[in-house]
Amino acid sequence: MRNNLELLAAILGGEFFSVKTIVNCTTACDYGWGVYSKVCFSQDHTSWLPSGSVFGPGVRQQRPWKNYAAAYPAFTAAYVATVSTDMLMFEADAAHYRLCSVLGHCCENIATVHLARHLPSGTMVAVKKFNLEKSKQEASLIQAKCCFQHEIILTRQLQHPNILPYHAAFVSGPEVIVVAPLMAFGSCKDLLSSHFTDGLPEAAIAFILRDVLQGLDYIHRKGYIHRAIRASHILVSSCGQACLSGLRYACQIVEHGRWQCSVHSFPHSTARNLNWLSPEVLEQNLHGYNEKSDLYSIGMTACELANGVVPFADVPTTLMLTEKVRGSAPQLLDQSTLQPLYDEDGGQQPALHVHHADSGVGDSVASNMMHLKTLQQRRFSQPFHQFAELCLQRDPTLRPSASQLLAHSFFKQCRQRHGDVSPTVPQLLHPVMPICEPRIDSQDDLASILVAERLAELEFEPEEWDF
Repeated sequence: MRNNLELLAAILGGEFFSVKTIVNCTTACDYGWGVYSKVCFSQDHTSWLPSGSVFGPGVRQQRPWKNYAAAYPAFTAAYVATVSTDMLMFEADAAHYRLCSVLGHCCENIATVHLARHLPSGTMVAVKKFNLEKSKQEASLIQAKCCFQHEIILTRQLQHPNILPYHAAFVSGPEVIVVAPLMAFGSCKDLLSSHFTDGLPEAAIAFILRDVLQGLDYIHRKGYIHRAIRASHILVSSCGQACLSGLRYACQIVEHGRWQCSVHSFPHSTARNLNWLSPEVLEQNLHGYNEKSDLYSIGMTACELANGVVPFADVPTTLMLTEKVRGSAPQLLDQSTLQPLYDEDGGQQPALHVHHADSGVGDSVASNMMHLKTLQQRRFSQPFHQFAELCLQRDPTLRPSASQLLAHSFFKQCRQRHGDVSPTVPQLLHPVMPICEPRIDSQDDLASILVAERLAELEFEPEEWDF
């Protein structure tokens, strides 16, 4: 139990005190303990509590934290300031959340993401349960703990409409539980895997990337580099708003109060992010990298969303790294970048040249002629091609910043012209249906909808629900 509480204390930015060193405790086990963030702990009065504890001892009425702030300097307003109003709406009690379905797994299967209902309000939420005892390898568990607590701390510090927030974080037995809003369309990776195997519509990509860039610009202004932008870390709400997740890979670019020109820390557990990382991050040389590396990942994600396939898919890792360092980058696949599949007489071309370095797509695409025929018949706008090329510049100094990209002509299609009604993201994603609250009248209805729609249509890949 103490190990679990130590992890949560680190997450909350607190330090530990023995209960008996804080107060003369004899009957706390009869009434329980808690902290301001409503995290409930063991009934054992010898348990350890993080700074910020506000309840008890030996009283049936939970006392406000202010009663203790004057007596104990550790109970400071600085801790309270880190608690958002959204967190106060959701109780840190596992009994208040009814788990409905498993959406997937993440963190090397240490964490499980559930669809759940918040019983007091009836709101559908996503609950991630991080099992501290599941990993058999101590080194892997320690690394996962560090990444997980880093993500929670950073998520509590960063508050933006396009960054996935956390409603609550608490310990329940051997698990740390995080409650987040339900993003009813799932991740962009889910959409590509099930409905849009040839890529999303360009207009939908424009809306999604605009939201992502707004969140990314905020992250950069706060002095952080995301380092893990990809389709599976972009979640879409029922109203079509995109939120960026995956903050456990982020690092600071501000050190000792000074903005650094570059950083040299290489992110842990990068195997799943290699395809999206910039050449300067992969090189690991003395020049280091800065926030412009995230803009390269934006370009890779743009190709992923447009082409329906991960950039450099099926390309050996060593070859991919070599090609990136040499300056090769993927392209948006359409009739302007793909050679015709058929000659003028209607006969099939003897060979189709789709180079790994040029398209960022491996042999699995070249072997699927029907897929390529569909790609060859479409045309993306010139601003979209220019947008991707700008992001994928080999020289990071030639890439625009996130704020500069938001002014790119590619996003003109997101602006509503006078007298025109622009399509919304849910309309552009039709026929995909989100998990919608009005359609869920009972637990049985919820179960049937999940089976009929989400699990059958979206076919969630466990490793992709990685918020």
